[in-house]
Amino acid sequence: MRTPEPADDIRSEFASAISEMYRAEVPAYGTLIELVEDINAEVLARDEQLEQQLVASSGLERVNAERHGAIRLGSLAELKTMARFFRILGMHPVGYYDLGPAGLPVQSTAFRPITPAALAANPFRMFTSVLNLEGIADEKLRNTASDLIDNRSIFSKDSLRMLDLAETGEGLSKSETNEFVATFMETFRWHSDASVGLQLYEELLNAHRLVADIVSFQGPHINHLTPRTLDIDVAHATMSKRGITPKETIEGPPKRKCPILLRQTSFMALSESVNFPSSNGALRPGSHTARFGEIEQRGIALTPKGRQLYDLALKKSQGLLREGGSGHAALSMAFAGFPDTHEDLRKRDLGYFEFSALGQLPSGAKVEDLSQLIDEGFVRADPIVYEDFLPVSAAGIFKSNLSTEQNLDLSVGSEQSFSEGLGMALIDPFTLYQNQSNESLRALFA
Repeated sequence: MRTPEPADDIRSEFASAISEMYRAEVPAYGTLIELVEDINAEVLARDEQLEQQLVASSGLERVNAERHGAIRLGSLAELKTMARFFRILGMHPVGYYDLGPAGLPVQSTAFRPITPAALAANPFRMFTSVLNLEGIADEKLRNTASDLIDNRSIFSKDSLRMLDLAETGEGLSKSETNEFVATFMETFRWHSDASVGLQLYEELLNAHRLVADIVSFQGPHINHLTPRTLDIDVAHATMSKRGITPKETIEGPPKRKCPILLRQTSFMALSESVNFPSSNGALRPGSHTARFGEIEQRGIALTPKGRQLYDLALKKSQGLLREGGSGHAALSMAFAGFPDTHEDLRKRDLGYFEFSALGQLPSGAKVEDLSQLIDEGFVRADPIVYEDFLPVSAAGIFKSNLSTEQNLDLSVGSEQSFSEGLGMALIDPFTLYQNQSNESLRALFA
């Protein structure tokens, strides 16, 4: 009788394989991994409280192993098949991100594990964007790009065969899992031969650099992989000392005692050699700029009330910027009133927490006594890690790695049409965090 591999194990194997592949393709990514591991070790050595918190919340083992990747697809049809692949890995579409207002012709979701146990096993995520061609004003070019997307296949016959096998009730054996991962690695691999000629590539480039990146190649090469650091400010300051040129600023909220949501930085995108086909069959040398390395620091997930306060502070910082303030100063001023202790975040219902007993609870203790039980040391409240993304930060990272500014006002559709094309409902991230918190309470007072 077949013993199927668990989805967590398949995801772990894929995450490891994709990281090794990207490390070989982009050596600076390997330097980034070493930098992050060194910084994480230093942070844990000096911050015993953080280490204890990570141990208590089963988060210590996952920190250095944690990665997220990003890919860009050409159509909802490609997305639908990609979703089947990620489902085998125990990864589900969480959240909807419309990057059109930021001038990027894509709409996105994040495929990731959705249960605490699966996240603890391996939290690998893939931020997955889909191209919107409506932003191309030239109808002929738009139709050409559409035809190229419709007529290509980013999945090999072997990978589709393995996907069909994986979707059977019997699942994949260990050896079949190895083959499954190996066949799909080709979809994410960098291909230095473009699928369009140099002239068409330049026309697509003039329309938008993301259009050229998506349409001009046979597959959705990984455009970045992101390790998680425990101190992004130190990581950002250290990158140049390791021979890596960082972007100018860190995206996301300012530095705080209690990190919230997500902060990200990256090294600038690489210019890579590409061969373009010509009419006489010869290859013409050229270059393409798209792939980069990124670092992230994750903080506590905020409740809808917390996100509303965050959005107001972000809006205030943008107003201060328009008045001539510096980015760092504007952020610091705008977030000055945002509570910066876990206790305040919890008591004001601004962040999500997971609760566990520190010993035997008093007789008759109930949920209504939670705050008192925490104050008296009977219950521990650990912040729930934010597992998702911020549209403004994602757009900032993408745009900082485009060597030409192309500020297009692109309306890319709606969550409903995106979900319909995907063939499944998108999962609301707030619901996941609330469920995790509620489940810990049910276990606590069972």
